[in-house]
Amino acid sequence: MINKKILSLVLALMLVIGCMLSATSCMYAIDILTDPGAANTGDTDSDGGKAPESDGTNPPASNTGSEGQGDGGSEGDTSNSPIYYPGANDTSDIDGLTPEMRTLLSTVAIDAKFDIYSSYPYSDSTSEYTSYGSGVIYKLDRAAGNAYVITNYHVVYNSGEVNTGGFSDTINLYLYGMEHSQYAILAKVIGGSMNYDIAVLEVKGSDVLKNSMAIAASLGDSDTVRVFDDVSVVGNPEGYGISATDGSVSVESESLSMVGADGRTAISLRVMRTSAAVNEGNSGGGLYSADGKLIGIVNAKRTGDDIDNIGYAIPINLAEKVAENILRNCDGESALSVKKCLIGIGLSAASSGLVTDGEGNLIIAEQVAVASVEQTCITDKFNVGDIINSITVDGKTVTVTRVHHITDVMLDASVGSVVVINATRDGVSFDVTITLPESCVSVVK
Repeated sequence: MINKKILSLVLALMLVIGCMLSATSCMYAIDILTDPGAANTGDTDSDGGKAPESDGTNPPASNTGSEGQGDGGSEGDTSNSPIYYPGANDTSDIDGLTPEMRTLLSTVAIDAKFDIYSSYPYSDSTSEYTSYGSGVIYKLDRAAGNAYVITNYHVVYNSGEVNTGGFSDTINLYLYGMEHSQYAILAKVIGGSMNYDIAVLEVKGSDVLKNSMAIAASLGDSDTVRVFDDVSVVGNPEGYGISATDGSVSVESESLSMVGADGRTAISLRVMRTSAAVNEGNSGGGLYSADGKLIGIVNAKRTGDDIDNIGYAIPINLAEKVAENILRNCDGESALSVKKCLIGIGLSAASSGLVTDGEGNLIIAEQVAVASVEQTCITDKFNVGDIINSITVDGKTVTVTRVHHITDVMLDASVGSVVVINATRDGVSFDVTITLPESCVSVVK
């Protein structure tokens, strides 16, 4: 007869294993940039964390009022083609929508599946793990059913994935009002960067997209965002379907240090802070201005019993540059990382202060100085202490009033790009012109 203590131990172990196999949604913590199922330090959370349990076939219940989730059909299953509500998805109605409503049409809910290896005292196993998050339609050809979608790296990457080396190879997207399995849109990762927490997904030949009201997001200018601006967060909180929250901009640009999606790499992100509610599953969704312009990609929140309304988003000016870099350098197969050209100088803010923009707003401005010179792409052209006034990459000039103006614009550069830096030394201005060689290229994972 089986010993009762042994039986109890076995049952307890089975319960623990069962709990560990629950599906989760993805959201980054400020400290760990991984889903809260990993080692969470407690004071921060990403906007992707734990989602309700799923049977692995259907996404979590949507918030659109429908109880059922369909019968598990997919786009590729011609025997179970999607059925659309009569008269629905009339694209001629899009122009009549308010800017706020249009943001719903450029948002997708995401579920990304991973095969995760687990080791237990008496057995090893591989289990399916589902990460729920959000995405924003960046480019769209509705007639062809093609799209590029921006999301967070941590939504579609898991270092425990045993088959693909990290990226999910089973990614489903869902449009607003169609968060049901029969409307799943298959997507694949083109490339991404853990250090920027941005990934780009590609959709090809989707019949669901062809028969939808989906639109590409209208991009704003995050450099013109000001504290107190009204904003909305649109995404897939808790994996329950697309919804919106509102608030304001708390900080227009700051640095956020945390651990990357691999659970061990220290990274630093430039982000905006918002008071709009950000929850697990919002990762990769949009932060929109009052006029419906995309100004950020939501990626993290700070958590704690004594913390309220501290969410974060990657500024769209930076996110767009990363996305374009991915589209330029990645192929979804062997080339999966951002490539950035480095000009061999370290930068710092020699001074900082407040100026006004003439419209009643305060702006933080910095005098950006050369902090170090490396013997790489350029030598003997800059001295420590030189003040950088502007930088031009392939004819596009950016006036430098913050350190990130230089670091961000270099994402636009490629081998052969001509970079002109205007600087001041001892009161005298001068230009340094560099044609970027192959040796300047660095892979940013």
